[in-house]
Amino acid sequence: MQRSKLRMLLQGLTLLLLGPACDATSLGLTVHVVPLSSYGGEQVRAHFSAIVPGPCPDMTSLCASGEDCLVHKTSLPFQGTKPAPGWCVRQWQKTVPSNFKSTMSLSSNTDVYVSINAAPVVRENSGRLNQPAYVALPPPLRARVNCPHHIPLSVKDLDGDKVQCRFARQQKRECLNCPQHSFLELDEGKCILKFNGKAAAGQYFIYLMAEDLIPVPPSIQNKDNKPLSSVPVHLSLTVEESTNSCSDEPLATGVTPREDSMLFVLPYHKAKFDINFESQREGVLEVAVVGPPELFRVGFTSIGPLAKMSIAWIRAENNLTRLLPICFAVNTKSLQSEPRCVWLYQRELKKLPDGTELKCQKTEMTLVLPVASLKNIDLSELQLNSPTCPVVYNRTHLTATISLSGCGTKTLQSGSELVYTNTLKSVQPYTLVRRTPSLILPLACRIPGVQAKGPKFQLGIPTEMKTFGTVRYWIEFYRPGNGPFAKFTSVPELRTLRMAPSRPRREVEPLSEINTPSSSNSTSFTNYTTPSSSPNSASTSSSHNRTTASYIASTTNLQVGSRLNVLDLHVRSNCSINRAEMIVSNCLESETEDFAVSFPILDQGCTTSNSTLEVITTNLNSKIYRLDLSNMKAKGTTMYVECTVNLCISTLPSQRCPEICSRTITEKTLIDGVYTKTYTVRSGPVSLVVTPAPATTPVATTTTRTTVATTSVQNTTSSHAPEQTCALAAGMLLTTISIFLQNVFLY
Repeated sequence: MQRSKLRMLLQGLTLLLLGPACDATSLGLTVHVVPLSSYGGEQVRAHFSAIVPGPCPDMTSLCASGEDCLVHKTSLPFQGTKPAPGWCVRQWQKTVPSNFKSTMSLSSNTDVYVSINAAPVVRENSGRLNQPAYVALPPPLRARVNCPHHIPLSVKDLDGDKVQCRFARQQKRECLNCPQHSFLELDEGKCILKFNGKAAAGQYFIYLMAEDLIPVPPSIQNKDNKPLSSVPVHLSLTVEESTNSCSDEPLATGVTPREDSMLFVLPYHKAKFDINFESQREGVLEVAVVGPPELFRVGFTSIGPLAKMSIAWIRAENNLTRLLPICFAVNTKSLQSEPRCVWLYQRELKKLPDGTELKCQKTEMTLVLPVASLKNIDLSELQLNSPTCPVVYNRTHLTATISLSGCGTKTLQSGSELVYTNTLKSVQPYTLVRRTPSLILPLACRIPGVQAKGPKFQLGIPTEMKTFGTVRYWIEFYRPGNGPFAKFTSVPELRTLRMAPSRPRREVEPLSEINTPSSSNSTSFTNYTTPSSSPNSASTSSSHNRTTASYIASTTNLQVGSRLNVLDLHVRSNCSINRAEMIVSNCLESETEDFAVSFPILDQGCTTSNSTLEVITTNLNSKIYRLDLSNMKAKGTTMYVECTVNLCISTLPSQRCPEICSRTITEKTLIDGVYTKTYTVRSGPVSLVVTPAPATTPVATTTTRTTVATTSVQNTTSSHAPEQTCALAAGMLLTTISIFLQNVFLY
């Protein structure tokens, strides 16, 4: 007994001593370095962005008392679910030496090692301190086994220098553990990672350094052209098993900005762009975004193969860097699009000349500007956002009275303030090409939140609740001819659904085969199906009515305990808006409640077999699908079903919401309708055998989820690559130490 207790004590002490060596690392990190001229460049302000595995830490202990350090708090956190178990972004800034090496603790189990080499260099061409390179931080990267993939990094340099990337070197103390993965190559000159696909499923960490060099012509070989600075870039790559083709990744379409696009932002102006993606193989679960604090992401919609989102950022007073990257990618269950980055450039503006006055009043703002400060500016070309408001000037002053509700004045919300903005600018005729100076002068009146009254303070698009009301979704199962839609299911009009394109053509059985009864106890769809090419078709034959009635009678007389042949899947909502239509994107079946193994019933609105047909009803806010159980994967006595749903209202009363399983679905589909978020609803246990319950009650009642996340979240378990064997190695080491100590002390 004493010997056993001692063994346990020794193992516990060894775990306590060796455990911290296996702390988690970040899933990505970049540092944007700004030299401080007041310190001659010996001190820099480092702006950190780190992707941290969930749960997200508060990082309250990161900044010590008295340090020039600030953790950015945001009401709009960046977070995602892929790779599992999820991640979030934490951002902070800190004044550090220009040559800085340190391990920073982000949480109780996440540390990052940072190496910055930005010793001050005064540039000969400008006499200013050199600005290190900027590298955009993409969301956590995902790839698939045996699928080669190129990962270009988005880099910029304020001085116009050439930026190159290389792997971090442990001998230079640029990283603590720098694994060189055989399946990764790096094009240093173009900063492109090349994944050859020859990696086992798991999660890998990549440590790079980005350097800026004075650009020289390619014909000149200058061996003395050494990097001016080096900043760290940490990335993570999660490699996953997948049965999809290597060419199935989601693609950016339409108005989505091009890679490395630059948007120039004036003070109190808004930068806004839309992104659109198409994913034919799997529905989009989320748009993963990493960007500056208080970046707005609104209007995420995922319908069938299409997904969209709007992104906006309002430039208020801030101490962020002049270049601000926004990187985004879409995630599906097993796929990720290529990350794409857009850059915001905060224009530097000169101080207003002495004597300038901008008075903000309740209904207008008044500008008075000395003419003497506008040297070589043609005053006749100056105008506001709207030319209908005059700009008056004489020999000494220029004046303008600007209405807060007119003159092109824009209203936006920045934090707790309401801001009215306009711009005085030179507007030159398009027919003239001149090099005379021009003027761009942003004007802004800020109203604190406590003074802003009325509805203008709450700006934004209509909320889902205002459009659709408080909506619940649920699933029910009934035998044909029973339940709240018995009048539609007893003598059904059934519509054949299009086959999902992901299914190989050779697997699609001809209708003649599918309609053949598999046994004497099964009733095939031939006996009661009237395929209809249009949802509005309502014609049924008398012979069909008779065969349907005989079918229902035969199923009603089934003995208790015998297996059912057919069930009707009801996907329902309580929305009371007349024009609101239910859209069911995906449905899965599983024999277990945790959906550890599942099989598709509907995929992107298409059926995955000829065993599923739609029952046509006049209720737009619900869907009914007839399932041939003899062809379902569940072979036991119970199954569970999970579906992803939306509600849609067409913007034109004469139109209907789209059929998402259609070759004609385009980006315009998302514009022509208003959609709810995507919700996941899961059934309770569904009995596949006849039970003694009355026929008027549902076969199974579902567990309704009305406050699910905006996208369907898959409960997957993250895998670990062979290189990441920290826990295994520790376990083996602990066992060895334990045996050794036992031999020493116990025998």
